[in-house]
Amino acid sequence: MTVLLILPGLDGTATMHSAFVDVLSSVFDSVEVVSYPVDQQLDYLALERLVRTSMPSSKPFVLLGESFSGPVAISIAANPPKNLMGLVLSTTFATSPILLPAPFAALARFAPVRTLPLHLLSWFLLGRWATPELKTELRSALKMVSPDVLRFRAMAALRANALARCKEISLPVLNLSASSDRLLSRRAGKKISSAIAHCTTVNISGPHLLLQAVPQACAQAVFEFASQLGC
Repeated sequence: MTVLLILPGLDGTATMHSAFVDVLSSVFDSVEVVSYPVDQQLDYLALERLVRTSMPSSKPFVLLGESFSGPVAISIAANPPKNLMGLVLSTTFATSPILLPAPFAALARFAPVRTLPLHLLSWFLLGRWATPELKTELRSALKMVSPDVLRFRAMAALRANALARCKEISLPVLNLSASSDRLLSRRAGKKISSAIAHCTTVNISGPHLLLQAVPQACAQAVFEFASQLGC
């Protein structure tokens, strides 16, 4: 059987995927979430190096890049190891998710990441799918990470430029798009699907934190994708 390797969102922790992992545990040989250092300011290139050391060395695997980690997953899929079978992208982007000139990305270093009200974060990331449990998980995940690291990652996302790498991907690609994503515009997903001719986009009713809010629907889409790969 095949391994599913998940690259997490901005928090970089492996703490918010338990429901999604549980649903897919019978489909894959194992489902693993890579966690990023909570106290190190690593750019996308450094994170790619870290992820490559965490990839299965011999077992076939599917790579899933969520939100912030999309550019990392795209770069790996553009230059894949032989045992990488397919790429799944979830509510993510290849270029800056916000239409701002690159120099303005530096303003993210002043973002009040620890003082933003939870209800505001929940509105952007979870919308009407918010539950007390998901809110608690979100708060806990963000508290685990240094504010400076969160700001650094936000700046990296605003400077992302992996669109050219999309055109180098020859692997099968599944792109999960959320119907009620208040953080990313549909333009972000369309750029990816336009750059990868063989990309299959599946629209799922849910918020930006799609894997967390509607794990069953996401798992079903990933299961069907993996089945087509022969997993």
